[in-house]
Amino acid sequence: MLMSSASGQIGFPYCETFQTPNTLSETIFGGDARLTEGVLRLTSNQLNQRGYVYINVPFPSSYGLKVEFEYFSYGGVGQFLADGLTMFLFDGDSPNFSPGGFGGSLGYAQRNGELGLSNAYLGVGFDEFGNFGVANEGKNGGFSSVPPDSRAPDAIVLRGPGNGTTGYPFVVGRRTMETGTDGFNPGAQFPISSGGAGTSRVTDPNQIGYRKVFLELQPNDAGPGYFLTLRMMVTTQVNQPRMVTVFDRPYYFPAPKNLKIGFTGSTGGFSNFHEIRNLIVEVSNEDALENPDGVDILDFTSCAGRENQFFIEDEDVTLPNENSTIRCLQFFRTKEDITKNEGDICTQARCLEQNRFLVLPEGVFRASDNAGGFTFTPNEEFIGQKVQVYYTITDNFGKTSDGNSITLDIFESPEPIGIFVDGSADSEDSVELCPGESILLQGKGEEEYVGYQWLKDGKELVGQVSDSYIANEEGEYEVMGFNLKGCPAFSKKLVVSFPELPELSFPEPLVGCEPGQSVDVTSFIPGFDSERYDYLLSSENLSFLNEEMSEVNQSGIYGLQVKTKNLDCYSDPVPLEVFIQDQELSADFDFVVEGTDIKDEATGGIFPDDPIAFTDLSDPRAVEWTWDFGDGDSSSDQNPIHVFGKKGAFAVTLTIADQWGCLQSVTKTVEITRSFRVMIPTGFTPNEGQNQTFLPKWKGLASIELMVFNIWGELIFSTSDLNTEGWDGTLEGKLLDAGVYVYRFSGVATDGEKVSESGKFRLIR
Repeated sequence: MLMSSASGQIGFPYCETFQTPNTLSETIFGGDARLTEGVLRLTSNQLNQRGYVYINVPFPSSYGLKVEFEYFSYGGVGQFLADGLTMFLFDGDSPNFSPGGFGGSLGYAQRNGELGLSNAYLGVGFDEFGNFGVANEGKNGGFSSVPPDSRAPDAIVLRGPGNGTTGYPFVVGRRTMETGTDGFNPGAQFPISSGGAGTSRVTDPNQIGYRKVFLELQPNDAGPGYFLTLRMMVTTQVNQPRMVTVFDRPYYFPAPKNLKIGFTGSTGGFSNFHEIRNLIVEVSNEDALENPDGVDILDFTSCAGRENQFFIEDEDVTLPNENSTIRCLQFFRTKEDITKNEGDICTQARCLEQNRFLVLPEGVFRASDNAGGFTFTPNEEFIGQKVQVYYTITDNFGKTSDGNSITLDIFESPEPIGIFVDGSADSEDSVELCPGESILLQGKGEEEYVGYQWLKDGKELVGQVSDSYIANEEGEYEVMGFNLKGCPAFSKKLVVSFPELPELSFPEPLVGCEPGQSVDVTSFIPGFDSERYDYLLSSENLSFLNEEMSEVNQSGIYGLQVKTKNLDCYSDPVPLEVFIQDQELSADFDFVVEGTDIKDEATGGIFPDDPIAFTDLSDPRAVEWTWDFGDGDSSSDQNPIHVFGKKGAFAVTLTIADQWGCLQSVTKTVEITRSFRVMIPTGFTPNEGQNQTFLPKWKGLASIELMVFNIWGELIFSTSDLNTEGWDGTLEGKLLDAGVYVYRFSGVATDGEKVSESGKFRLIR
């Protein structure tokens, strides 16, 4: 029979010291938990720590279990030690695991809105701060002697089964520093933690602060559940470790078929180190167990030169213990070589490494770590002969059979078998299918075969034992053909796939901006590959295949499909719109000095600081405008205003875009020819309502000087103030006579050019 994949350890005993650099693979860490300094540290002495670990090994519950471990709680910071740690058991067949609420719930029970431990069975809390044994934070029950909203520090508390927001009831508690009903007899007290700030881990049983826990769950003959005994080795005086019985009572909750074990630790506003080591889990009612019985196996056939896989099923042997399964096999050359493991519990009931392999002249036997799987690889020189070995079975309770024989025939391995597709003459390595299609696969070889077995992705296809198989799913297919001697001929793998097609998506139309232009649709298809795929673009009246799509010259709504070259199935059509302009866009604009009709030298000339108003005269289909003023500045306004700030000839370009993204541009030159202007009036009327002063008008000057003379050349007015109001016709406050006067005007333009003018004007009265 074929061997299925082996799982991790199942059953008893389980031993983990946590004192090596690595743990067994079944140890699952979470939160702040980590392996360090020869212990498993659930929390460091920091605030708000949450650590957990569980052992992913299902322990059958039928005969109870015993647990022992050391814990170390020390080095706390704060007024109180916090919070504590929990050992828990939960349903070993649960598909998922999640810890419970931390803080006062110690990772086991529910806490306000936090869910409790998934599918919990038993929580044993070693509570330092005092919230695990009281009914606050949404927990179910607590010490009756503790007032509401109070704490019960230094307590060991049992809470029962629960899941999510329900259950986790308070079962019983013991306050380790108290006397009376909830405490110990006088003199038996001890704190949960071995010490506060500044203390260190105590590993010597003879030193004050040492703690070791012994929990036993014995099957309860008087009812459901177990009889629970919890004892602790504690040292409160040097060289005087003592054993304290904490609980010795029934635990009336029916257990699930299998249990798994774990630990949580937490801190809150106060802190402590919480650590464990030397965990041992073993069966409780050892005396009720019996050894399994194997069977002598005579009907297995092996084939030389290959690794033959076999599996001894639970039902093939006798497993007398309730909920018992095969844990492992061990091999021996003769029956006299069979020895059972002796020594402490951690060396018993294991498949020892030296017994997992057995090397013989005939070949090599190899046992899996768990269950009944094994392989035999025979040597070719022993073809036609038999090989005999002896094996023992160890079950998940750690019980081992006395030993039985396996006798195997060694036959010649047949030549490989081929997989042929739909009656083809040649075997195939791969085949591609259209969605919904199936393919007939046939196994053919050089011999006569009495049976077949088809596999998909390495797993047997149940009931598929004929020479053909109809495949309608993706995967790697193989077939074995068993010849007349029962040896399998293996095929190569045939890959059946439904090839992925390129993703096609065209949210926007494909546009041709010039009338009569063809659109190259292929350039818009991501990863266009006409050597691997066929592409079909079609409408009601037109169709284009592959490279023909590079010249689509009609607007319309099309459907684009794709398929692989060697298949006939196109994908569903993806809508695609092609739009080709029937009239070319036109771009145009005009410009003037804002508020005037000046646009060139002939109309008055443009100055550097003149604001130029640009007016779009383009096609009304334009929706976007991009102006490049030729001086490094730009604008996206339709009708912008721009100041160039210097003389020169500037090539101004307007680019427009329509709703399809088509572009058109036009360029015109704006010439800034003048840097200044001066206009001299020919007269003024000081007594009239307007034109009361003599003042030249200028533009573009950085400085000026104005002087006025009478006809005899005498200076009667001068100014260099750019903001002057000019000459008002007076001299020393007295209005002069009407007549002709002389002016001299000079200045410097903003670009440095000098200005000088002179002439005559009239004062009119």
